[in-house]
Order: sequence, then structure tokens, then C-alpha cells
Amino acid sequence: MLKSIDPILTPDLLWLLASMGHGDDLVVVDANFPATHIARTTSSQRLIQLPGMTMETAVRAIMTLYPLDDFDPDPVRVMMPVDDPDRVPDIQRAVLAEIAGAVGRPVTPGKLSRPDFYRAAAGGFGVVQVGDARGYGCFLIRKGVIF
Repeated sequence: MLKSIDPILTPDLLWLLASMGHGDDLVVVDANFPATHIARTTSSQRLIQLPGMTMETAVRAIMTLYPLDDFDPDPVRVMMPVDDPDRVPDIQRAVLAEIAGAVGRPVTPGKLSRPDFYRAAAGGFGVVQVGDARGYGCFLIRKGVIF
């Protein structure tokens, strides 16, 4: 146990977050995402699984340590629903609220089609797969710097 660190942040997840550099993308995805396949193509080739966790709980814990990139106009990107690209799923609203709370301002995500999201995720640093089965819980969160 470590003092003041959320126990959701496992040793492997802490390693992943600490190993990332400015501009690296953390791929945080739901239970439906092909995480094992995509993780093999990332820089770290790491897959961290948080079974039984809701997406907003996991992201809330991650954002206690994770600096969001302030230099990028789209430091958070989401997968658009295939059937209605303008729809914002509840899971995305909940996670964006957690990120906004952590950074102290609203965050408008960039939107990627399903194939574009998969390509961008493959170029990420590592994958965190949460046990949340709600659809379109797929996020790319770009790491910033600490001043």
C-alpha cells in the first residue's frame, strides 16, 4: 500500500503512466474493445486490465496523477458511434466530466471514426482495458508535462 495513491492504480498501471512521455497517448477502452490485439502494437506493448471497474472510476483515479496535454487542441479523443456520429454516449459524458473535474476546465474531445480510432490506438503508448461493457467507452488521452 502507498499513502495517497488510489488503490485502483495497480503497480503495472503506475509503471505505464510513469513511463509515458509528453505527447504519448494512453488508450483507455471498454470491455468490448480488442485490447489484447491492439496492445501488442503499442510502444510499450502493455495491456493493463481493470476488471469489474466502471470507466469513470478508472479515469478518475488515473487523472489524479496524469497531466493532460495543454499543447494539443484535442488531448482527448473518443470513438464516434457508427450509427450516429453526433451522438454522445452516456459513458463519454461521464468520463469527460471526470477529466474536466481533474483539469479544472471543460474538455471537448476530438472524434474519430471506429477505423481511425483503432489506427490511433495502435500508435498509443499502452492500453488500459476497463471491465465496463457500455459501448463507445474508448478514449485516447494524451499526456502533458508538469511545470
